[in-house]
Amino acid sequence: MINLMLTTCTTEKLDVPCTGSAHVPSELFDGLGARQAAISPKFLYDALGSKLFEAICELPEYYPTRTEAGIFERHGREIAHACGIGSTLIDLGAGNCAKAAALFPLLRPAQYVAVDISTEFVSEALARLRLRFPHIDMQALGLDFSSGLELPESVRAERRLFFYPGSSLGNFTPPEARVFLTRLRRGCGPDGALLIGIDLAKDKAILDAAYDDALGVTAAFNLNVLRHVNRLLGSDFDIRNWRHVGLYNEAAGRVEMHLEAKRFQSVRWPGGGRDFAAGERIHTENSYKYRQADAIGLLEQSGFEATRVWTDPRCPFAVIHAQAIA
Repeated sequence: MINLMLTTCTTEKLDVPCTGSAHVPSELFDGLGARQAAISPKFLYDALGSKLFEAICELPEYYPTRTEAGIFERHGREIAHACGIGSTLIDLGAGNCAKAAALFPLLRPAQYVAVDISTEFVSEALARLRLRFPHIDMQALGLDFSSGLELPESVRAERRLFFYPGSSLGNFTPPEARVFLTRLRRGCGPDGALLIGIDLAKDKAILDAAYDDALGVTAAFNLNVLRHVNRLLGSDFDIRNWRHVGLYNEAAGRVEMHLEAKRFQSVRWPGGGRDFAAGERIHTENSYKYRQADAIGLLEQSGFEATRVWTDPRCPFAVIHAQAIA
């Protein structure tokens, strides 16, 4: 699940640079008006969506968080040796910053930059983190890094280490992932690197349960995007008329999330609207699952050399350190 887009900006709480969001309504209009209606997964992460995703990470069905955490715990010193100390640690989709913070004692970054769609959420997390690690230079950055990665001058250029944990790379199609990783390679500079988590292919039953949990937290997370869209567009989606659908598409090699209309309905927004038939779906997220060799190949095609790979054989998942190729 992905953490990408800034919806509103404020500089009242912390040093959060503002990124313009005037293009947001047109992007939503285009997606909702397409033959296959779609909402980009970056819109899943308003303040409530970010908190719901935190809850998802605690669910027994959602294996990526605990599996990756186990890899970091078992191989932390090896990972730190590969990454080196004193880096500029740029945490993409930082959320509550917990994953990066767990590595601070080993990586000892010179600067920590928390990048997230939900500016208020990440700013509050960073404020708490500063109390624990006052010696680390920290800043929060609200940025849509799915379409650009223009970092401000306040972000150190030396030894940049992009940190992209979880399975968020899977939200891109493989061609989109190549474009995204190539952009990261350019942002690394000559001595930069990437530490990334990539979910690997596994049994369909495990994947279906992870994205459609028994408690219904993932359903609430998915449905909440309609509330967010209502705020952004002034639309009148009624979430009671929709149900969550999460399933593994074996042919495409990806988990898909959709919102399915329970009944016929007309949804309106200023200047337009759309009718949805019963059973019609809005596509909200993909999560591609890779074979390890394919993941390494994708990194190499994007200008990185995978120097170390750590995996959990019980539940296939990979953490990869990749050095930028000069």
